[in-house]
Amino acid sequence: MENFLNESFDLKPKHSSEEALERWRKVCGFVKNPKRRFRFTANLSKRHEAAAMRRSNQEKLRIAVLVSKAAFQFISGVETSESDYVVPKEVKAAGFQLCADELGSIVEGHDLKKLKIHGGVDTIAEKLSTSTTNGLPSDADLLNKRQQIYGINKFAEAEAKGFLVFVWEALQDMTLMILGVCAFVSLIVGIAMEGWPKGAHDGLGIVTSILLVVFVTATSDYRQSLQFKDLDKEKKKITIQVTRNACRQKMSIYDLLPGDIVHLNIGDQVPADGLFVSGFSVLIDESSLTGESEPVMVNADNPFMLSGTKLQDGSCKMMVTSVGMRTQWGKLMATISEGGDDETPLQVKLNGVATIIGKVGLFFAVITFSVLVQGLFMNKLQEGTIWSWSGNEALKMLEFFSVAVTIVVVAVPEGLPLAVTLSLAFAMKKMMNDKALVRHLAACETMGSATSICSDKTGTLTTNHMTVVKSCICTGVREVGNNNKASLYSEIPESAVKLLLQSIFTNTGGEIVINKDGKREILGTPTETALLEFGLSLGGDSQAERLASKLVKVEPFNSTKKRMGVILELPEGGLRAHTKGASEIVLAGCDKVINSNGKVVPLDEESINHLNATINQFANEALRTLCLAYMELENGFSPENAIPLSGYTCIGIVGIKDPVRPGVKESVAICRSAGITVRMVTGDNINTAKAIARECGILTDDGIAIEGPDFREKSQEEMLTLIPKIQVMARSSPMDKHTLVRQLRSTFDEVVAVTGDGTNDAPALHEADIGLAMGIAGTEVAKESADVIILDDNFSTIVTVAKWGRSVYINIQKFVQFQLTVNIVALIVNFSSACLTGSAPLTAVQLLWVNMIMDTLGALALATEPPTDELMKRSPVGKKGKFISNVMWRNILGQSFYQFMIIWYLQVKGRAMFSLDGPDSDLTLNTIIFNSFVFCQVFNEVSSRNMEEINVFKGILDNYVFVAVLGCTAVFQVIIIEFLGTFASTIPLTCSQWFVSVFIGFLGMPIAAALKTIPV
Repeated sequence: MENFLNESFDLKPKHSSEEALERWRKVCGFVKNPKRRFRFTANLSKRHEAAAMRRSNQEKLRIAVLVSKAAFQFISGVETSESDYVVPKEVKAAGFQLCADELGSIVEGHDLKKLKIHGGVDTIAEKLSTSTTNGLPSDADLLNKRQQIYGINKFAEAEAKGFLVFVWEALQDMTLMILGVCAFVSLIVGIAMEGWPKGAHDGLGIVTSILLVVFVTATSDYRQSLQFKDLDKEKKKITIQVTRNACRQKMSIYDLLPGDIVHLNIGDQVPADGLFVSGFSVLIDESSLTGESEPVMVNADNPFMLSGTKLQDGSCKMMVTSVGMRTQWGKLMATISEGGDDETPLQVKLNGVATIIGKVGLFFAVITFSVLVQGLFMNKLQEGTIWSWSGNEALKMLEFFSVAVTIVVVAVPEGLPLAVTLSLAFAMKKMMNDKALVRHLAACETMGSATSICSDKTGTLTTNHMTVVKSCICTGVREVGNNNKASLYSEIPESAVKLLLQSIFTNTGGEIVINKDGKREILGTPTETALLEFGLSLGGDSQAERLASKLVKVEPFNSTKKRMGVILELPEGGLRAHTKGASEIVLAGCDKVINSNGKVVPLDEESINHLNATINQFANEALRTLCLAYMELENGFSPENAIPLSGYTCIGIVGIKDPVRPGVKESVAICRSAGITVRMVTGDNINTAKAIARECGILTDDGIAIEGPDFREKSQEEMLTLIPKIQVMARSSPMDKHTLVRQLRSTFDEVVAVTGDGTNDAPALHEADIGLAMGIAGTEVAKESADVIILDDNFSTIVTVAKWGRSVYINIQKFVQFQLTVNIVALIVNFSSACLTGSAPLTAVQLLWVNMIMDTLGALALATEPPTDELMKRSPVGKKGKFISNVMWRNILGQSFYQFMIIWYLQVKGRAMFSLDGPDSDLTLNTIIFNSFVFCQVFNEVSSRNMEEINVFKGILDNYVFVAVLGCTAVFQVIIIEFLGTFASTIPLTCSQWFVSVFIGFLGMPIAAALKTIPV
């Protein structure tokens, strides 16, 4: 079976080829209910539509760009005439001068001519009754009017299915439809022969069972769909920085309206169509919209920004012009959402198991039907009545056919693939409460097999609450605390303080703003926030510094260069460059330093050694170090040129403390006991990284810490011996992280989880088996490349995700073990009984009830077991683990053998054992067999809670779903036996018969415990 599954039903956890997706669908030939079985699989035809739309967008934008270039050349030399555009009355009445269609045609069509005719970005802002400085006024009536004219920033989504739709889909089951026809015929023949109501009992029994199965199935499926809908809402929660009413504030992208002023930084997704207002070095990646991989430069000459594209570099302010379904991205998203997510490897594998067992079940059903019919024909031949048929004999044939069809119902485990979805939906909902948002279903299962975690340091292992605690300004090392900031200011020469404050407040990706409550708020990364707070504590004025000089050029920080820089035009004339970044990198570009007297002096060997020793001292204290430097530029410098990398004067070095998160050391220890290797991959100084890694328990005595540049230089042979020992990689570039992940996956066959927050982390997140993006510090680009978003940026949450992943995998194995046992026993009992006695002990109604116990109710009970701490004390499954393991086969075959033998014994010796005689003896015996069989499943369900441990009661009361399902099954069984005998072909049992039935079921538990002692 395992070989067949690997051949036809093997799917990658992510980036599966279309050929693989098509292949397993073709192999699933016999499916009882395609609508239900394939509900949570990708809609490949919708994906083709989305791909066609992307190609169309690419062509449209290519033509638009060419036309706009031609128009720009034309209008450069020709006076632009007045537009013949007429403002619609309702737009004018609302207080605007441009309608939504006109705005859309300017941006989507890259129409420079129209833009110029309408007076450029500032005039369009006036026509939209907004300000590029203060944004929209926050008056509710005005915002409502704007919404009515221009629409909302939401995409059309398929309407959620109601409960009745799930009922209808459950009724599409082919075998249930055939049983329905059988029930209808049985009703007609039975009423014609025995009258109402006696003749209707068999038919009504089957109809009632079908309706019960349909109702329970539909309820389970509907609840799943609601869970996925809630999770889908969470996935789409994206906030962005917006200026409204002259206040900078965070806002949901779905609240944006045309005229809003949006602030975008590297890694952000453009939330709506808009026009560039101001910014630096803006590069836009339009591949998600057009498929074009070449980034586009956006500036005042090419101000068009399209929804769904991403900032690859730079930062800017943008004015929103079109929202929601008026954008190309909105139309594309509506199509993509219908395409659905890829199915998970477990879903596909269990579709394979269902297909194999379905074929076996169909074969046995046909044989059973043939044997039963042949027995009837042989009797009639012996009696010489082959050509005369009574109504009873017709009903007998119909009953044989119903039993055969019901064997198919029981034998084809349609619930297997859906149990995966049920378990995943349950786990995803619980993980959401544990601060982990799963974006792709497959990540849930894959995380359970993870053997290696490559984690960032900042914000994941540490708290991300940074403060400057040490400084080395003008070569003097000083503590920075709340009590001595005034003395610190007095100890530094005034000229150096001025340069330091200018560097802090102008060369920053952060911003100090006044929020809605009128309070001062610092926006930006924790590092920027720490530096700005340090600047404020020295008496600096952010606004004054920014107004005092003009920004000429900005090169934002990126993890490859490990530095950022700006060029300022000074009020007294001349240009000055400021840079800051990784201490040793910036210091290497310095040839001068400000000494303790505030004078600029050459950087001699003694000073270099002092500064390097200071960097190492700070780093060994687990401080993040940054070097700040400046240089005066000659007047001939052009903003088109790159900011210089050398020739700087060192202002100073700061040491920033970022404490280790509580609980990280314990979480790393849990990973180690679970067989998961944790590696720290950081851009920080190697001494800082080692100090933090030791504090977290990541770096051990036999582990290696290496720097990215050294790692890059290693040959493949060296990497083979080096990588297993690497525990810390410092000063790493995104490509170093990507190389490490690729090597671990391909060369060492590991299942790798990787954390990332920056735009440049996207390749590693994409390459990893499980990409984990940070919810707080992560950019939209990183989040989109990830499979799971860690909402609190905490390493302990990653361990929780691993625990839930293992829980999903184990729960599905438990359910498969339980269901295959029922399948095997039901098949063999009915088949062997038909062959040897000419009748089936379990009727269609009884088998439908058994099917519901093992399918929907079994999945609810076993697939929703919460994780236990014991899960993290076993080795991970990895890539090569068998899904249906030897332990499972041992339990399945042992339990099946016991159940089959006991039921066979009851069939042969049951009458004597219970002293049964009289007209109801057969019915009583079959009721005892049915009752014993059901209680065998009830107790086997309890035994299946743990496939290896003998104590299966541990934590049973923590899972109220499991207890409720067991309780309901037992209660319904009593009702079926005692009160619904007419419909279910049962008869009330005596106390002793009940005791024996329940005891036979219970006896399966010590047998299951004994089986677990057999080594495999």
